Amino acid sequence: MRLRSLCLPLLLCAALPAAAGELLVGNKSADTVWRLSLEDGRKLGEFATGKAPHEIVVAPDGRTALVANYGSDSAGNTLSVLDLRGKAPPRIVDLGRHGRPHGLRFLPGGREALATTEASQHLLRIDVARGKIVAEIALGAGKGHMVAVAGDGKSAYVTKVDRGTVSRIDLLGNRKTDEVDAGKGAEGVAVRPGGGEVWVTNREAGTVTVHQPQTLAILRTLPSPGFPIRVAFTADGRQALVSNARAATLSVFDAQRKRPLATVALSREGKEYRDTMLGRAALPIGVVADPARPRVYVAISGGDEIAVIDRASWKPVAYWKTGREPDAVAVAP
Repeated sequence: MRLRSLCLPLLLCAALPAAAGELLVGNKSADTVWRLSLEDGRKLGEFATGKAPHEIVVAPDGRTALVANYGSDSAGNTLSVLDLRGKAPPRIVDLGRHGRPHGLRFLPGGREALATTEASQHLLRIDVARGKIVAEIALGAGKGHMVAVAGDGKSAYVTKVDRGTVSRIDLLGNRKTDEVDAGKGAEGVAVRPGGGEVWVTNREAGTVTVHQPQTLAILRTLPSPGFPIRVAFTADGRQALVSNARAATLSVFDAQRKRPLATVALSREGKEYRDTMLGRAALPIGVVADPARPRVYVAISGGDEIAVIDRASWKPVAYWKTGREPDAVAVAP
């Protein structure tokens, strides 16, 4: 595996005010990551990535972002490392035999990151600065899709859509310890800040399951109809946010009491959506809460836009233009 610089003309390195912050948006069909101002959604810059960027994570210090280059007709096997200060061109981490990278998470401290690779059925532990794989963790049968990390960095959790399961990974021993049924089409996964429970979206079942972090026993099953595909939390861990791709809604849950709080309609009357994997539809996918503002951002993949949702009213208050087929979103403070 090697690390190399990638100098591409699509890179626009804008000097950004530190206080403003930005939203990073992965445009799958354009092979780019856009940088949008969190103040008003204006485009601040653009990174070129590998083919079909699927997931984005930002390092704890806010200086670096990591992008999974999943590939389209042929399997991708690289990650893009983005310098958010605009001082260096993107770097490429070559994953060698490990194809179809998808789920990403930084570990506490930000030196290492985790990446699922569907083609090789592994969870990789990567030294981001050196561009080297430091551990290859076999996940067994099925394709590990998304990954979440416990707050103490000792455990990770991986979902498998094709098996409807969630697995626990011991990061001290770099091994899978448990795998349990979550629900048909288990995909999105996140760990609740301050609580530690593992939340999983089961897209075919139309449910969200809440799991005990050590045993993965199901503590609660919540309804989220319409192909729930991603789950994220507000910074304080009080609310869980679930994007429902087919229903074109955002389910909001009181995460402490584990009960529904609101449903936000994301499909706009009169808006022309293009063909997606679920037909001609809005297709919301990526979702993230702004840690500094009372807002939530949802990638509307079929509309090439971001829906900006006010957390006081739980209604969309703006729509920001993106590149082609936005999927992953991340906030860079």
